[in-house]
Amino acid sequence: MTKSENRVPARRRLSSQERRESILDAAAQAFAARGYRGTKMSEVASMLGLSEPVIFQNFGSKSALYAAVLERAADQVRAQMKTMVEHQRSAVDVLAHVLDPSHGHDPQGPRSVGALFSDAATLIGDPDLGVPADRAVQAVIGHLADLVRVAQAAGELRAELDPQAVAWVVLSVLSTRALRTAVSADRRRLERRVSTLVMEAIGGSVPERRSSRSAAGTRRR
Repeated sequence: MTKSENRVPARRRLSSQERRESILDAAAQAFAARGYRGTKMSEVASMLGLSEPVIFQNFGSKSALYAAVLERAADQVRAQMKTMVEHQRSAVDVLAHVLDPSHGHDPQGPRSVGALFSDAATLIGDPDLGVPADRAVQAVIGHLADLVRVAQAAGELRAELDPQAVAWVVLSVLSTRALRTAVSADRRRLERRVSTLVMEAIGGSVPERRSSRSAAGTRRR
């Protein structure tokens, strides 16, 4: 084997945008898992194999990084809901998907949007973080309220419902999952019941319930 065959391939240098995105990914996981106050920048740097100064070179401060994480999370919520609606899923199904604790990731996992915005809500009064936290939470509420309006226009949800109020109920359910997880012996069953209750209260239903009813009807025929 020649010298050139033994050579380890050079590691590709990340662009400045790729570096920022990788930092945002790691920071989102850390902030969602431990909250803003419980997260150290050294932990984020360690997750990426970087030095702490690199984090600050890219974002300037911990509070600026947190604000960027929240802004990106709000944009991701909007993009995900838009994509689901565009792929011919009804707006009410998208709402059910948002609430469903078994739609593909652990609702209390490190990438949980609910955990991020639950933490952000506790920081509204912080002089450094209050504005970005409030802006991000309001953005998510706006996206959810728009989804409710789409469902109402399609006749999927009752017209008299207040879209903003429904949006706050949905975000509140997502943001309090950590509390239920801490005290419930059967979290998944409880989350299913909570999600079903919310959907039934606004005139929709979770997909599994509709499927089971359909199956039950088939068996009766």
